[in-house]
Amino acid sequence: MERRKFLQSSLVAAASASVSINPTMANDKAPTQKEVYEWREYEARFGSDIGQLENYFKTALIPALNKYGVKKVGVFKEWRPSDPAKIYLLMPYSSLDNYQSVNAKVKADTDYIKNSAAYNGIPADKPVYNRFTSSLMVAFDGFPAMVVPSGESRIFELRTYEGYSEDAVRRKIKMFHDGEFPIFKRAKLMPVFFGEVIAGDRLPRITYMLTCNSMEERDKGWSAFGADPEWKKLLADPQYANTISKISNSFLIPTPYSQV
Repeated sequence: MERRKFLQSSLVAAASASVSINPTMANDKAPTQKEVYEWREYEARFGSDIGQLENYFKTALIPALNKYGVKKVGVFKEWRPSDPAKIYLLMPYSSLDNYQSVNAKVKADTDYIKNSAAYNGIPADKPVYNRFTSSLMVAFDGFPAMVVPSGESRIFELRTYEGYSEDAVRRKIKMFHDGEFPIFKRAKLMPVFFGEVIAGDRLPRITYMLTCNSMEERDKGWSAFGADPEWKKLLADPQYANTISKISNSFLIPTPYSQV
């Protein structure tokens, strides 16, 4: 019990520390409730039947999350599959309290337990994946809720920026708020979510997701972004120097049953 209380207070403190000032927000208005995202990355074992994991998502986990208010669960695979294959899960929650509450309800749900039976019955000598990694993120002030794109065929780009210090990441988040958001839209790089990672590996870092109709559109979009006068102005501002030490990205496509 004491460990659970300590973990909860630690996460709340981390989330509070992640708040950056949104210059577009009126001084006398309370900030909008920011979503919390859990992002999971599963690496399949060689020769395993990843369909067993997907069936668990489709028949047990996603229906249970939907039942308790998590309505838009994203499931993605790599645009160019690696070997072993990877599969990704995005779960948005309305708050840290909601994250804890929903997960507790899901674990105790009768339908979830029944529908998870096949997944839980996978033999120890035939595991589907090696392990999965998980990170917890708090949405940015200026982009407090996920935007779900329309249903046409599309690709997603997941981008992660690592900073050499907490202050470097804070300054990069401020850079987004000071002008990057509208540049994305002008470049037709449509944002899905922006989050500061408060629990996970490779901290401090931020992760965000963009979506386009095609890789060609994505490439044109980044060219337009780099040529945008407002971006060049931000880039020349000394307060934003040395904010990012490493950038990594992944190109993903949604599974047929993904809700994002």
